[in-house]
This record gives sequence, structure tokens and C-alpha cells, in this order.
Amino acid sequence: MQYRNYGAAGKISTLGFGCMRLPEFKHGGKHYVDEEKAIPLLRRAAELGVNYFDTGYFYCHKNSEATVGRALKPIRDQVLISTKLPMGEVKVQADLRKWIEHSLKELDTTYIDYYHFWALDRKAFAHIQKLDLLREAEKVKSEGLIRHISFSFHDDAKIIKDIIDQGEIFETMLVQYNLLDRSNEEMIAYAASKNIGVCAMGPVGGGKLAAPTSLAKRIAGKPHATYELALKYVLANPHISCALAGMENEDMLLKNVAVASDSNPLTEQEWQQIGNSLEQLRRFSGLYCTACAYCQPCPAGIDIPKIFGAYTSHNVYELSDHAKKVWREYLDKNGKTMKDCTNCGFCDSKCPQKIAVREQLKKVEGILSGI
Repeated sequence: MQYRNYGAAGKISTLGFGCMRLPEFKHGGKHYVDEEKAIPLLRRAAELGVNYFDTGYFYCHKNSEATVGRALKPIRDQVLISTKLPMGEVKVQADLRKWIEHSLKELDTTYIDYYHFWALDRKAFAHIQKLDLLREAEKVKSEGLIRHISFSFHDDAKIIKDIIDQGEIFETMLVQYNLLDRSNEEMIAYAASKNIGVCAMGPVGGGKLAAPTSLAKRIAGKPHATYELALKYVLANPHISCALAGMENEDMLLKNVAVASDSNPLTEQEWQQIGNSLEQLRRFSGLYCTACAYCQPCPAGIDIPKIFGAYTSHNVYELSDHAKKVWREYLDKNGKTMKDCTNCGFCDSKCPQKIAVREQLKKVEGILSGI
């Protein structure tokens, strides 16, 4: 296993264990973590050198923290545990301490290594500032209940800079980053420039890049398993400390450990070449939508970036099953389509790529419906 500096917040294994998808079963209408499988899996990961385990209150139907605690208690001094503050449950400042104490109890530990303000966006960060939660977090940290103050993020990338600049106590951040979604790349570099450790979630696109395709050969010029290239690509980013992967069984664990332990990773030149190749694939795919969302909000309610994004998954990345799923779910939720279009022309006039949006939507919807 390889290890890297996590900003100024310690050393971390390049592969982290995301504990959101531990094996589960249902009994009597309730969900439970299958601890006969999960606990040996978590301990095996630690044996193989993984030292970072990330959980959260809502994970595995609110059972993940307790399972992680039971699994890691015998080796607590050898591992790093990360968990999160459920921002939607925080109404007053005192709720911060309440939720930290709840996690400490569930994890059966006296301290949490990395405590995240969970899924920040502009609204949630404003709420943090209003309740002065960062100062309260510093106080709890001074008492030894948490060791590092972190945040995770699921919003427009440009907001990350405001969070980092205004939330000066943050030591690490957790953000989405993979071959399919590089929107946070600039802000990942910015965080690293401020000595903030960066952990990447979704390195294989939530499992989408585990599917066998010829994508790896097309962008790297030589054969790779797609999941392998995806993980290598994330870890080749010089500003990433750790790739956080959800692993449901030992086979997944062993494959990811092998990649993260590779003493011959992608070079920076290869990493840049792959990024350029991806961009070229998208640019010459016949529909170069960058998901900038300038076409939104559509007066008719059509989610144009989502529809074009599904098509890109199919046409560029060969992830047809994923594209089909996205399209079907969109329709099942009564998503608006070209049949609802009023031909106002707003989308065409706003597109910086000069896409004939209405014309392309007709074609794309037909293709997606035929997959």
C-alpha cells in the first residue's frame, strides 16, 4: 500500500474504505449490516494496509457507524476513522456536540480522526456561519473529541473556494472526482495549494466504470481494465491524497488494493494525456455539451444537461446501461422532454458551445429511448 500526506493532517493510505455500501440484509422489515461479512472485510482491508475508513450517520440505513466501530475497535490505534455531521439535523449550535457524541457512542471510540461537515453547498455553509459552528468545532477539537475538521461537498465547484477561504479551519475535504466527472479538478488543486488534504469519492464513478468497455484502451492507448485505469487516473492527480472506494466483497477489495499498491503508477504526463484524450473524445462525439447549465432553467422544465449527460455516457463512454437507467428514471419521475418544449429558443440562444439544442434533443431522446 502507498501512503501520502493528507495536507497537514497526517499520513493516509492512497486507498480509503468507503463504508456506505457494506453488505446488508433485511429482516422483519428492517435493514441490518451483515456483520459476518462486513467485519472480516473491514479488518482484512486494514491488514492489507488501508488505514482510512469513512462512514456517516445515514449510511447503511443508519447502521454503518456501529459496524465500523465494532470492526475496528481491536485495532483502533492503527486506523483513521472519518464520519460526518448530518447538516439537515443541525438547528442550533449545541447540535454539533450532540451529533459528535452520538457518533462517538456508535463508533465506540473516544475520538474521531476526521469529522466532516457533510455535503456542503452554499446554503449549508451559510447555515454553518450563522450558527458559528466552526468556532464550536474548534472547541470540541481542543477537547480531543475530534482531531481534524473536514468537509464533504456536492455542489457547483466554484463554491469550494469560498468555503476554503472563509472556513479557514478546514484541514481536509472530500469531493467527487473521476474520469467521468472532473468538474472539481481546479478546486482540488486550489485546496492542495492551501495545504488542505483532498480525498476523492466516486473514483470509479459509483461503479459505472467497473463495467467492461473499450474506453480504457481508447484513452490510454493500451489495454487496461476500465476500473483499473479509473482508479489509477484519480491517484495520478498530484493533488489527491486518497481515493475512497466502496467495497462490498473481498474480490473488490483485493483488486483496488492491487491498483493502490502499484509501484508503477501513471506518470504526470500520462495523466495529462488521458485527460486530454477524454476531452477530445467528448469534443468530437457529435454533441459537445459541457454541462455548464447556461440553458437552465428551461422555461418548459426540461433538464437538458441531464439528458445530454446520459447520451454522453452512452455515446462517448460506452456506458449504455447507465445511460438507459438515467433516462428511464428521468421519465419515471415525469421529467419534461421535447414534447413539452414551447420552441421559445432560450436554450439555443444561451449555449456557449453553439449547440442547436432543440434539434439535438430530438435526436438524443430518440436514441436514449432505443437503447
